[in-house]
Amino acid sequence: MTYPNPTAPFRLVAIPRLAAGGRWRVEAMRSLSEACFLWFTKGQGRITLAGATRGYTAHNGIFIPPGVMHGFEVGPQVFGTAVFFGRDCKVTLPREPLHLRIREVHAQQELNVTLDAIQRELDSTVTAHERAAEAHLGLLGVWLERQGLRAQAEAPRPDAARRLVARFTDLMEREFRSGAGVGDLAATLGVTATHLTRCCQQTCARSAIDLLQDRRIFEARKLLAETALPVGRIGESLGFTSAAYFTRAFQHRTGSSPSAFRRSQ
Repeated sequence: MTYPNPTAPFRLVAIPRLAAGGRWRVEAMRSLSEACFLWFTKGQGRITLAGATRGYTAHNGIFIPPGVMHGFEVGPQVFGTAVFFGRDCKVTLPREPLHLRIREVHAQQELNVTLDAIQRELDSTVTAHERAAEAHLGLLGVWLERQGLRAQAEAPRPDAARRLVARFTDLMEREFRSGAGVGDLAATLGVTATHLTRCCQQTCARSAIDLLQDRRIFEARKLLAETALPVGRIGESLGFTSAAYFTRAFQHRTGSSPSAFRRSQ
Protein backbone atom coordinates (compact mmCIF):
# COMPACT_ATOMS: atom_id res chain seq x y z
CA MET A 1 0.00 0.00 0.00
CA THR A 2 1.13 3.58 -0.70
CA TYR A 3 0.07 6.77 0.95
CA PRO A 4 -3.56 7.54 0.08
CA ASN A 5 -4.27 9.63 -3.00
CA PRO A 6 -4.34 13.29 -1.89
CA THR A 7 -6.88 14.14 -4.60
CA ALA A 8 -9.40 11.84 -2.88
CA PRO A 9 -11.63 13.15 -0.07
CA PHE A 10 -10.44 12.93 3.52
CA ARG A 11 -9.93 9.43 4.87
CA LEU A 12 -8.67 7.49 7.88
CA VAL A 13 -5.97 4.81 7.67
CA ALA A 14 -4.56 2.53 10.35
CA ILE A 15 -0.96 3.63 10.96
CA PRO A 16 0.55 0.12 10.50
CA ARG A 17 -0.93 0.01 6.98
CA LEU A 18 1.11 3.05 5.94
CA ALA A 19 4.27 0.96 5.95
CA ALA A 20 2.84 -1.81 3.76
CA GLY A 21 5.13 -2.15 0.77
CA GLY A 22 8.16 -0.98 2.74
CA ARG A 23 8.96 0.91 5.92
CA TRP A 24 10.75 3.47 3.74
CA ARG A 25 7.30 4.85 2.97
CA VAL A 26 7.05 6.30 6.48
CA GLU A 27 10.65 6.43 7.73
CA ALA A 28 12.31 8.33 4.86
CA MET A 29 12.12 12.11 4.86
CA ARG A 30 9.31 13.31 2.62
CA SER A 31 6.33 15.66 2.54
CA LEU A 32 2.68 15.39 1.57
CA SER A 33 0.55 17.71 -0.53
CA GLU A 34 -2.23 17.54 2.07
CA ALA A 35 -2.47 17.94 5.83
CA CYS A 36 -2.09 14.83 7.96
CA PHE A 37 -2.75 14.00 11.62
CA LEU A 38 -1.16 10.98 13.29
CA TRP A 39 -2.77 9.71 16.51
CA PHE A 40 -0.71 7.05 18.28
CA THR A 41 -2.62 4.79 20.66
CA LYS A 42 0.07 2.18 21.37
CA GLY A 43 3.82 1.81 21.03
CA GLN A 44 6.65 4.28 20.81
CA GLY A 45 9.29 5.54 18.42
CA ARG A 46 10.86 8.68 17.06
CA ILE A 47 9.57 11.23 14.59
CA THR A 48 11.50 13.90 12.70
CA LEU A 49 9.29 16.86 11.93
CA ALA A 50 10.56 20.01 10.21
CA GLY A 51 14.13 19.03 11.08
CA ALA A 52 13.64 18.26 14.78
CA THR A 53 13.58 14.71 16.14
CA ARG A 54 11.50 13.82 19.19
CA GLY A 55 10.23 10.66 20.78
CA TYR A 56 6.55 9.77 20.61
CA THR A 57 4.49 7.32 22.61
CA ALA A 58 0.84 6.40 23.18
CA HIS A 59 -1.57 9.35 23.33
CA ASN A 60 0.67 11.54 21.20
CA GLY A 61 -0.82 13.40 18.26
CA ILE A 62 1.28 14.79 15.40
CA PHE A 63 -0.23 17.37 13.05
CA ILE A 64 1.69 17.84 9.79
CA PRO A 65 0.69 20.67 7.44
CA PRO A 66 1.09 20.24 3.67
CA GLY A 67 4.66 20.52 2.41
CA VAL A 68 6.33 19.91 5.79
CA MET A 69 9.10 17.31 5.70
CA HIS A 70 8.81 14.45 8.15
CA GLY A 71 9.62 10.81 8.74
CA PHE A 72 8.80 8.50 11.63
CA GLU A 73 9.53 5.04 12.94
CA VAL A 74 6.65 2.58 12.89
CA GLY A 75 7.58 -0.69 14.56
CA PRO A 76 5.40 -3.80 14.93
CA GLN A 77 4.00 -2.58 18.27
CA VAL A 78 2.92 0.84 17.00
CA PHE A 79 -0.81 1.36 16.49
CA GLY A 80 -3.04 4.32 15.85
CA THR A 81 -4.87 6.25 13.16
CA ALA A 82 -3.71 8.57 10.40
CA VAL A 83 -6.15 11.20 9.16
CA PHE A 84 -5.52 12.54 5.65
CA PHE A 85 -7.48 15.73 5.04
CA GLY A 86 -7.29 15.88 1.23
CA ARG A 87 -6.09 18.76 -0.92
CA ASP A 88 -9.49 20.42 -1.02
CA CYS A 89 -10.17 20.29 2.72
CA LYS A 90 -12.46 23.11 3.88
CA VAL A 91 -11.76 22.58 7.59
CA THR A 92 -9.72 25.26 9.37
CA LEU A 93 -6.47 23.62 10.45
CA PRO A 94 -3.29 24.78 12.21
CA ARG A 95 -0.67 26.35 9.98
CA GLU A 96 2.33 25.07 11.93
CA PRO A 97 3.38 21.50 12.81
CA LEU A 98 2.25 20.26 16.21
CA HIS A 99 3.49 17.54 18.53
CA LEU A 100 0.76 17.06 21.12
CA ARG A 101 1.23 14.97 24.24
CA ILE A 102 -2.35 14.41 25.40
CA ARG A 103 -2.26 13.52 29.08
CA GLU A 104 -5.87 14.36 30.01
CA VAL A 105 -8.13 11.33 29.75
CA HIS A 106 -11.08 13.53 28.77
CA ALA A 107 -9.17 14.97 25.79
CA GLN A 108 -8.08 11.48 24.70
CA GLN A 109 -11.65 10.21 24.86
CA GLU A 110 -12.97 13.25 23.00
CA LEU A 111 -10.55 12.60 20.15
CA ASN A 112 -11.27 8.86 20.02
CA VAL A 113 -15.02 9.49 19.89
CA THR A 114 -14.55 12.00 17.05
CA LEU A 115 -12.37 9.64 15.01
CA ASP A 116 -14.84 6.78 15.54
CA ALA A 117 -17.69 9.02 14.40
CA ILE A 118 -15.81 10.03 11.23
CA GLN A 119 -15.05 6.42 10.35
CA ARG A 120 -18.61 5.30 11.09
CA GLU A 121 -20.05 7.91 8.73
CA LEU A 122 -17.46 7.14 6.02
CA ASP A 123 -18.48 3.47 6.20
CA SER A 124 -22.18 4.28 6.19
CA THR A 125 -24.55 4.37 3.23
CA VAL A 126 -27.38 6.29 4.90
CA THR A 127 -28.57 9.65 3.60
CA ALA A 128 -26.15 12.56 4.10
CA HIS A 129 -23.42 10.39 5.61
CA GLU A 130 -20.74 12.38 3.75
CA ARG A 131 -21.98 15.68 5.22
CA ALA A 132 -22.08 14.08 8.65
CA ALA A 133 -18.48 12.88 8.26
CA GLU A 134 -17.42 16.39 7.22
CA ALA A 135 -19.15 17.83 10.29
CA HIS A 136 -17.20 15.48 12.56
CA LEU A 137 -14.03 16.38 10.67
CA GLY A 138 -14.77 20.00 11.54
CA LEU A 139 -14.91 19.00 15.21
CA LEU A 140 -11.50 17.39 14.79
CA GLY A 141 -10.22 20.72 13.45
CA VAL A 142 -11.58 22.48 16.54
CA TRP A 143 -9.95 19.88 18.80
CA LEU A 144 -6.60 20.43 17.07
CA GLU A 145 -6.92 24.19 17.37
CA ARG A 146 -7.64 24.05 21.10
CA GLN A 147 -4.93 21.51 21.89
CA GLY A 148 -2.47 23.34 19.66
CA LEU A 149 -3.03 26.66 21.42
CA ARG A 150 -2.47 24.97 24.77
CA ALA A 151 0.69 23.22 23.57
CA GLN A 152 2.12 26.41 22.07
CA ALA A 153 1.49 28.33 25.28
CA GLU A 154 3.40 25.72 27.27
CA ALA A 155 6.24 25.04 24.82
CA PRO A 156 9.57 26.90 25.02
CA ARG A 157 10.47 29.10 22.07
CA PRO A 158 12.54 27.17 19.47
CA ASP A 159 16.24 27.94 19.71
CA ALA A 160 18.33 29.27 16.81
CA ALA A 161 19.43 25.79 15.68
CA ARG A 162 15.86 24.51 15.42
CA ARG A 163 14.75 27.62 13.56
CA LEU A 164 17.62 27.25 11.07
CA VAL A 165 16.98 23.55 10.43
CA ALA A 166 13.25 24.23 9.99
CA ARG A 167 14.15 26.82 7.34
CA PHE A 168 16.56 24.33 5.76
CA THR A 169 13.95 21.56 5.47
CA ASP A 170 11.45 24.04 4.02
CA LEU A 171 13.99 25.19 1.42
CA MET A 172 15.06 21.61 0.73
CA GLU A 173 11.46 20.61 0.01
CA ARG A 174 11.33 23.27 -2.70
CA GLU A 175 14.78 22.58 -4.16
CA PHE A 176 15.57 18.87 -3.77
CA ARG A 177 14.86 18.19 -7.46
CA SER A 178 17.20 20.95 -8.65
CA GLY A 179 20.48 19.19 -7.95
CA ALA A 180 21.51 21.86 -5.45
CA GLY A 181 23.92 20.58 -2.81
CA VAL A 182 24.13 21.33 0.89
CA GLY A 183 26.62 24.12 0.22
CA ASP A 184 24.20 25.79 -2.20
CA LEU A 185 21.29 25.53 0.22
CA ALA A 186 23.39 26.75 3.14
CA ALA A 187 24.50 29.79 1.10
CA THR A 188 20.86 30.60 0.34
CA LEU A 189 20.18 30.51 4.07
CA GLY A 190 23.16 32.76 4.76
CA VAL A 191 25.22 30.22 6.73
CA THR A 192 28.10 27.84 6.06
CA ALA A 193 27.56 24.18 5.26
CA THR A 194 29.55 23.30 8.39
CA HIS A 195 27.29 25.36 10.63
CA LEU A 196 24.17 23.97 8.98
CA THR A 197 25.35 20.39 9.45
CA ARG A 198 26.22 21.09 13.09
CA CYS A 199 22.68 22.38 13.69
CA CYS A 200 21.14 19.36 11.92
CA GLN A 201 23.17 17.02 14.11
CA GLN A 202 22.02 18.94 17.17
CA THR A 203 18.30 18.89 16.35
CA CYS A 204 17.83 15.50 14.72
CA ALA A 205 21.16 13.62 15.02
CA ARG A 206 21.55 13.54 11.24
CA SER A 207 23.74 15.52 8.86
CA ALA A 208 22.41 17.99 6.32
CA ILE A 209 23.54 15.81 3.41
CA ASP A 210 21.86 12.79 4.99
CA LEU A 211 18.54 14.65 5.17
CA LEU A 212 18.88 15.87 1.58
CA GLN A 213 19.79 12.46 0.15
CA ASP A 214 17.04 10.79 2.16
CA ARG A 215 14.49 13.14 0.60
CA ARG A 216 15.78 12.60 -2.93
CA ILE A 217 15.98 8.81 -2.62
CA PHE A 218 12.49 8.61 -1.11
CA GLU A 219 11.14 10.39 -4.19
CA ALA A 220 13.16 8.06 -6.41
CA ARG A 221 11.72 4.97 -4.71
CA LYS A 222 8.22 6.39 -4.99
CA LEU A 223 8.62 7.03 -8.72
CA LEU A 224 10.18 3.60 -9.30
CA ALA A 225 7.37 1.86 -7.41
CA GLU A 226 4.44 3.83 -8.76
CA THR A 227 5.34 4.93 -12.30
CA ALA A 228 6.80 3.43 -15.47
CA LEU A 229 9.30 6.26 -16.01
CA PRO A 230 12.71 5.02 -17.19
CA VAL A 231 15.37 4.87 -14.49
CA GLY A 232 17.50 7.48 -16.24
CA ARG A 233 14.59 9.92 -16.45
CA ILE A 234 13.89 9.51 -12.74
CA GLY A 235 17.49 10.27 -11.81
CA GLU A 236 17.54 13.28 -14.13
CA SER A 237 14.29 14.62 -12.67
CA LEU A 238 15.85 14.55 -9.18
CA GLY A 239 18.97 16.48 -10.12
CA PHE A 240 21.43 13.61 -10.49
CA THR A 241 24.00 14.53 -13.13
CA SER A 242 24.28 11.04 -14.63
CA ALA A 243 22.53 7.69 -14.55
CA ALA A 244 25.64 6.12 -13.01
CA TYR A 245 25.71 8.66 -10.17
CA PHE A 246 22.01 8.08 -9.52
CA THR A 247 22.49 4.31 -9.43
CA ARG A 248 25.44 4.58 -7.01
CA ALA A 249 23.58 6.96 -4.70
CA PHE A 250 20.44 4.84 -4.76
CA GLN A 251 22.32 1.60 -4.09
CA HIS A 252 24.31 3.19 -1.26
CA ARG A 253 21.07 4.31 0.39
CA THR A 254 18.87 1.27 -0.20
CA GLY A 255 21.20 -1.68 -0.79
CA SER A 256 19.81 -2.41 -4.24
CA SER A 257 19.97 -0.89 -7.70
CA PRO A 258 17.03 1.17 -9.00
CA SER A 259 16.06 -1.63 -11.41
CA ALA A 260 16.20 -4.31 -8.72
CA PHE A 261 14.13 -2.15 -6.40
CA ARG A 262 11.50 -1.64 -9.11
CA ARG A 263 11.28 -5.39 -9.72
CA SER A 264 10.82 -6.01 -5.98
CA GLN A 265 7.85 -3.63 -5.94
